Order: sequence, then C-alpha cells, then structure tokens
Amino acid sequence: MTDAWGPPAQGRPPRRQGANPRTVAWVIAGITVAVVLVRLHRITKAEVLIFLAIVPSVILHEVSHGAVALAFGDDTAKRAKRLTLNPIRHIDPFGTIILPALLVLSGLGAIGYAKPVPVNVARLRHPRNEGVVVALVGPFVNIVIAVACGLAYRTLVPGSTRIAALFSEPTWIQFLFFAGYVNVILAVFNLIPLPPLDGSAVLERLLPRRALPTYYRIRPFTIVVPLVIVLLFPRLLNDIFEPALREWGRLLGAGPTPF
Repeated sequence: MTDAWGPPAQGRPPRRQGANPRTVAWVIAGITVAVVLVRLHRITKAEVLIFLAIVPSVILHEVSHGAVALAFGDDTAKRAKRLTLNPIRHIDPFGTIILPALLVLSGLGAIGYAKPVPVNVARLRHPRNEGVVVALVGPFVNIVIAVACGLAYRTLVPGSTRIAALFSEPTWIQFLFFAGYVNVILAVFNLIPLPPLDGSAVLERLLPRRALPTYYRIRPFTIVVPLVIVLLFPRLLNDIFEPALREWGRLLGAGPTPF
C-alpha cells in the first residue's frame, strides 16, 4: 500500500524528517518480539523470511516513487531526505511492522506498506500523465524484484527439486524465493484501482476532468477499503493473486507455488 494520488498539491516545503525516536522504539520492539516468538517456536522460519522480505521491498517501492518524481521535476522527496535506503526514514509502525506481522502470523498473506514518500504532483512538468508514471513505478519495481529473484532461484536450484526441496536449501536461497513471492503480491495488490493504492492513479487519469472534483470528495472515504478487503475478504485477495503467482511459478520452472 502506498501513496494516495490526487489533486495537485500546492506544496509547502516538507519538514525535515529525522529518525523519529518513536519509530526507532517500534523497530526495537518488533525485533524483540520476533526473536521471542522464534525462540518459543510460535512462528516458523518461513514466516520470518517473508516478514524480512517485506521491509526492503516496500522501501524500494516508496523510494522509486520519489526518484521518478525527481526526474520529472518534483524534488519534494529529495528535500524531505526520503530518497534513501535507510529503513528508519521509511518505516511506518503500523504498515511496516504491525500489519505484516499480524497477517503473516494469521496466514492471511504478506501485505505491508512504508511511510509514503511525499510527491507534489503540481511540481511535475506534465502532472496528469507523469503522475501516473510516478504511481506505477512502485509496482513496476516490485515486478522487477520478483522476476530477478525468480530467475536467480531457478538458476541456483535444480529443476526437479525447486519447490519440494525449498526448506532444505540454505537460508539465503529460501530468502530469494520468499522475496520473489512477496514482491509478486505487493505488485498485484498495489495495482488494484482503489485509493490509496497506486492503481488508483490510472483510474484518476481515465476520468474526465469534470468528474475529478467529485472523485476527490469521495476518495478520502475509500482509503479504508483495501484494508477491509485484506482483513475480511482474504479469499477475494487469493483469487486476485493466484494468476500472478501461477505465472511466477512458471518463471521458476516449478509449476504452482506451495502457498
């Protein structure tokens, strides 16, 4: 889940964002809880690897928004010092730690989000068209990561055992698999055309200008819809994810994934 795309902002200079002590505390607490749960055998190694894959994936997703916006003339993210891979600057306590941990533990999937990178659409040279590109680059990055991890896994693991022997492979090989799996889900989820997901930028671009004021009035009330779908309708999400995961399994040369 990422930024909401909407009416061009009249952008004020962003406040400088340092390492928020509260965020640091959440990170430490999250790591501590994870260690305790692992030692008590309450979570599996696979669940830990999935969670570890989510954090860098959502960070790269967010940074890509700011980087492409900068290329199109908006330096808001740069001035906010958000064009960095330092995870502390991007972690949202709920979206990056609590939500994915709850979903992984409950078996509902692997969805999370980082603190949205600020983008001032009004500063883009061609706001309506370039705003769509800025929005879609996040899922595109996730697709690139998924393909790269899938090809690496296919190259390193013999074809006859790519899935069956997954958990007997070294941990870093398993991480390649789960990183690819997580990024497939992140890409597909973010392409759903509902605010604040990136796919909503395409919906917004297709609307006629006269319909935009109404859309902007309605949009704040739809922001909770993706979260409701995740928590209350996981089967619907599975139906959305399944075709993409099936294609990713073919990329691996291993057929359907075991999840």
